[in-house]
Amino acid sequence: MTTRILSTSPLVGRSLQDLGQRYPDLCIAPYRSVAWRMELAKAEAMIVLLSEPVREQDLEMAPNLKAIGTYSVGVNHLPIKKCEELGIAIINTPGVLTDATADLALTLLLAATRRVAEGEALVRSGKWKGWAPDQLLGIGLAGKVCGILGSGAIGKAFARRVWALGMKPVFWDRDGKNHPVDFGPSIGRRMPLKEMLPQCAVLSLHCPLTDETRGILDRKMLSLLPQGTVIINTARGNIMDESAVLEKLHSGYLGGVGLDVYDGEPEVNPAWFTAPNAVLLPHLGSATRETREAMARLLCEGIEKALGTH
Repeated sequence: MTTRILSTSPLVGRSLQDLGQRYPDLCIAPYRSVAWRMELAKAEAMIVLLSEPVREQDLEMAPNLKAIGTYSVGVNHLPIKKCEELGIAIINTPGVLTDATADLALTLLLAATRRVAEGEALVRSGKWKGWAPDQLLGIGLAGKVCGILGSGAIGKAFARRVWALGMKPVFWDRDGKNHPVDFGPSIGRRMPLKEMLPQCAVLSLHCPLTDETRGILDRKMLSLLPQGTVIINTARGNIMDESAVLEKLHSGYLGGVGLDVYDGEPEVNPAWFTAPNAVLLPHLGSATRETREAMARLLCEGIEKALGTH
């Protein structure tokens, strides 16, 4: 039988086209469209985006499926246990987006602490009257503690960046062993979450979404943060309680928030649109051409390996 690859969309670069030349029955059909559902029955490999959850019922419609590729690092939108039971390989794109995502987290941090969005809006409004001593005062970073949730590649890359700004990175992650984290130019402490949060001038999220991390920054944990803390999230929206963060932001307790991800995205809680000192981006973490091309290449190589020689 001719191998069929079903992708919900084109990918950046030529990798998917090149894969299609080796597997001519490659089909691109929009997620959950009639064509997509019809092709499931024939597909031996499926490619989806991180915003396109695959359910166990979908696997029942795809008896020939050997691999699912996701154009992302995260796999929380895939039925991992069921795939393991059925012997379906899961292919994601770790590693290649580390620097791009860490860069964007740093962009959000600087934008939030230096009130970049408000400053640009003031200039564009035509109402700027010139320099003033107390105009849009921001928050300095040097010498302050940056708490990082997650000590994986992206968390360490972000630590290198804030360390270069003179900050002191400390870490929490899921292993609970509290060993120091070597992030390259220095060593950071790994701490229990309840001990880390009260020290943070900045809290940046870089852990995967798992059963353990879902909602880990709940109202009680967020109350441990000092007044003026800035929160940055380039991981997943539902790691933190957005409603609690919004309350603290609107009350002036938090110094600012920078978000690239949202709980329930692409839907966004409208309360964010009027939140003070909030910088909001549309999930751009890996959005450089070089990174997206590398992700596509890694994904297509994984699909080809899972299917075997054509």
